[in-house]
Amino acid sequence: MCGVCACGDHHEHEHDHGGLRNQRRVSNEFLTVERDILSKNDRYARANRLRMQQRRVLGLNLISSPGAGKTTLLVNTLELLRSRLSTAVIEGDQETSIDARRIQETGVRAVQINTGRGCHLDAHMVGEAMDELNLEPGSILFIENVGNLVCPSTFDLGEQHKVAILSVTEGDDKPLKYPDTFAAADLMILSKVDLLPYVDFNVDRCIEHVRSVNPSIYVITLSSRSGEGMDVWVDWLTKTAREVGTPAEAMNDA
Repeated sequence: MCGVCACGDHHEHEHDHGGLRNQRRVSNEFLTVERDILSKNDRYARANRLRMQQRRVLGLNLISSPGAGKTTLLVNTLELLRSRLSTAVIEGDQETSIDARRIQETGVRAVQINTGRGCHLDAHMVGEAMDELNLEPGSILFIENVGNLVCPSTFDLGEQHKVAILSVTEGDDKPLKYPDTFAAADLMILSKVDLLPYVDFNVDRCIEHVRSVNPSIYVITLSSRSGEGMDVWVDWLTKTAREVGTPAEAMNDA
């Protein structure tokens, strides 16, 4: 459970409206718990990052709200990368293994993590999943986080990059409403652009919003269904994989 966002059933807040002293005590206790949880998570994250660096693995943490199209994007991406790079996937959901099975049907190795009432993956979960995957040197590890634009941004999983995914079926003001996720991301994917004629979504305004939160963020607009923009996404993956030492050219020649 998440002690930082208090979504778990083991961090019951005391609400005594009798005075400021109790409010300060509760606040201090919460901050102490938050620091302890994040410190422990960061130790696991550093270990995960070191393992990926040693094996030249590019780790990507995909974050979005539910229904933004992460799994469909992943399935189509894995198909496009099949002849270029070795890939593996960690799937995070509260329940079911539906998404992991969809990934496995492409022939790509995938591990499902069910968090129960938890609202995000943490570095320890990811480390155990990496043990199961036995990542190949020079591969890309996609980590599909639990659908949530709040808590996943706080927890380092050991990834090299966070990727925020926002669909045009959501509001173009999401980067302003959930700034932490977009501030932490190196890339924003604006998905489902094939639906733009049917929804009230202003792409330019959305990009303006996200760059007000994170001026250096790179933005890709695409549609997993129509294929529009997928070449830009795949090029970004290939280029970024090279930057961490992935022998993309060698795999292309194989």
